[in-house]
Order: sequence, then structure tokens, then C-alpha cells
Amino acid sequence: MDGHHSLIERLPKAELHLHIEGTLEPALMFDLAARNGVALPYDSVEALRRAYSFSRLQDFLDLYYQGMSVLQNEADFHDLAAAYLVRVRSHGLRYAEIFFDPQAHTSRGIAFRTVLDGLDRAIEEARRAYGLEVKLIMCFLRHLDEDDALRTLDLALPYKDRILGVGLDSSELGHPPAKFTRVFRRARDEGFRLTAHAGEEGPPEFVWQALDILGVERIDHGIRAMEDDQLVQRLARDQVALTVCPLSNLKLRVVQDLSRHPLKHMLDRGLLVTINSDDPAYFGGYLNENYAATAGALALRPDELRQLARNGFVASFQAPQEKSRLLAAFDGAAADPSA
Repeated sequence: MDGHHSLIERLPKAELHLHIEGTLEPALMFDLAARNGVALPYDSVEALRRAYSFSRLQDFLDLYYQGMSVLQNEADFHDLAAAYLVRVRSHGLRYAEIFFDPQAHTSRGIAFRTVLDGLDRAIEEARRAYGLEVKLIMCFLRHLDEDDALRTLDLALPYKDRILGVGLDSSELGHPPAKFTRVFRRARDEGFRLTAHAGEEGPPEFVWQALDILGVERIDHGIRAMEDDQLVQRLARDQVALTVCPLSNLKLRVVQDLSRHPLKHMLDRGLLVTINSDDPAYFGGYLNENYAATAGALALRPDELRQLARNGFVASFQAPQEKSRLLAAFDGAAADPSA
């Protein structure tokens, strides 16, 4: 696997499924808690790390929302995003579309602009310092009602030039995509790009709903689509991108063993699959760790790794001219014999 690791480290990459709140490492959580006078129910970083053991999505979400209590000021959101961008710069990241969850903050009395300004400042610094291109996607929390999502969309409209798209995340079971028909219609009319989590814990029907009722362009996770052959054919025909997160799927027991993950089968069926890290502070790996673990477990070939990395740029929401530039840069780098 040494050759695979070397290739993975050298390949330029895009990340399209990354929750910025899910990059809150225990050490930073403790630092921000001390800075803001927030009491955490753990006596050490090690004790907090031990709590990162989940049997299902909801176990993770309970801890995830609890951890957000330390994010209170613009500086906190800046430091959160800056830490992620510094880390993944060494993973070959060239472009990212980052999810953020405004409802998780506005419900605590944090102003929408506070969140956005902190994230934007870190993004601009990374652009100047490292040449990284980063866009923001605002997610609606599906365990809340659609009216709350509509109010959040209203909050976002004054800043729509700073937000690339909208998504749908949080608890999937019991909250089908169709629940958010009106807010996605409005977001599309306002010019936002559309994506949604579907087919992680939820059934293939949720992927159909995301496509046909919400009108999304991309599916986040989507691995349970493989249970429906007609859906697989549709995804392959239309080249609907799937932002797959292997270590997340393993950590949340969506798959019981990484060697049984459907990603290679998805590639073989002609699906536009990408590898991403989801909530890496909680799931044990950032971008390159997801590539390496998946490559080892599924015996991925070098050409498959290159295809997965290239798919990240293909599946991005970048404007056509910018996407062409990113793909040309990728193809040039991937053609290098050392890559």
C-alpha cells in the first residue's frame, strides 16, 4: 500500500461533503470552551475522545450539537474553519464546498452574520495564503420543521452572494426530503445550487424524493441507492454525483466493515462517486485517511483512485469556466508519472 499512499498524498483533490462544525477537534473544543466560559461535561480531551463512539447517526448528532455550544463569536467560527483549512492543505486539497448549519447557531442566539463572517474570513485567508478555493453551502436541519428552514432562508438572502448553495442534513430517519419541498423550491428560485443528504440511513425512496421532489443536483451519501437497480441506472445515466464518506459510514455502522462498502461497486456501475470526510473530527479521518482506508479495504487500483479524485472536481458546483480550469490542472498533475 506504500505506493497507494504516495499517490493519494500527491493527487490534487476537491472535498464536497464536509461539515465545518464536524471538524471541531477535542483540543480546540476545550480551548474555545475556556475562552468563552463554557462548561463541558468532560474532564479532559481524552475523556471527550472516548465519547466519540457511536452506534447510529443520532448518537453522533447528540454529541455534535452539544459540542457546538463552544462556538459563540466570529473568532470561534474563524478558528474552526482555519484549523480545517490548514490541516487539509497538506492533503492535496485544491477546492472545497463546505457545509455549515446556521440553525444550530441561530437557535442559540448567535447571529447569522456572526457565523458567516467568521467562516468567510478564514476562507479568504486560506485563498491568499495557500491558493485554496472554498465555497459555502448552507444546510437545513431536517429534524426541525420546514417553517424554521424557510425563516433561515430569509436570513440568508441578504448574503446570497456569499453562499453557493443549500443542503439538507441531520437526522434522516423519519424526516423524508419531501418535508422540505417549499424551501427547496424557493432556494432554487433564488439561484442557490441544491444538494441533500439521502440514502445514508434512509431508504432508496429518499434519494428518489431528493431528485424528483426537491430537484437536487447532487446526493450526499446515497449508498443505499445501490438497493434499487432502477435508481442506480438513473444515477448513472444522469451522472448525478454522490458524495460518499467511507469512514463516516463505518463509524456510524451504516456499513459493518469497510471491506463491504459499496463504493467500488458504485464505480463499476458507472456512478459519479466522490470520497469525502463528512465530520472528520468525530469519525477518525480527514480526506487522505478516507482515501487510504478505502483503497486498502477495497483494493482500489491507481486508476480508480485517480478517477475518484477527478470526480470531486467534476461534481463541484463551480461555474463551467472555473471547473474547466480546475480539471485541466488536475489532469496535468495526474498525468505526471510521479503521480
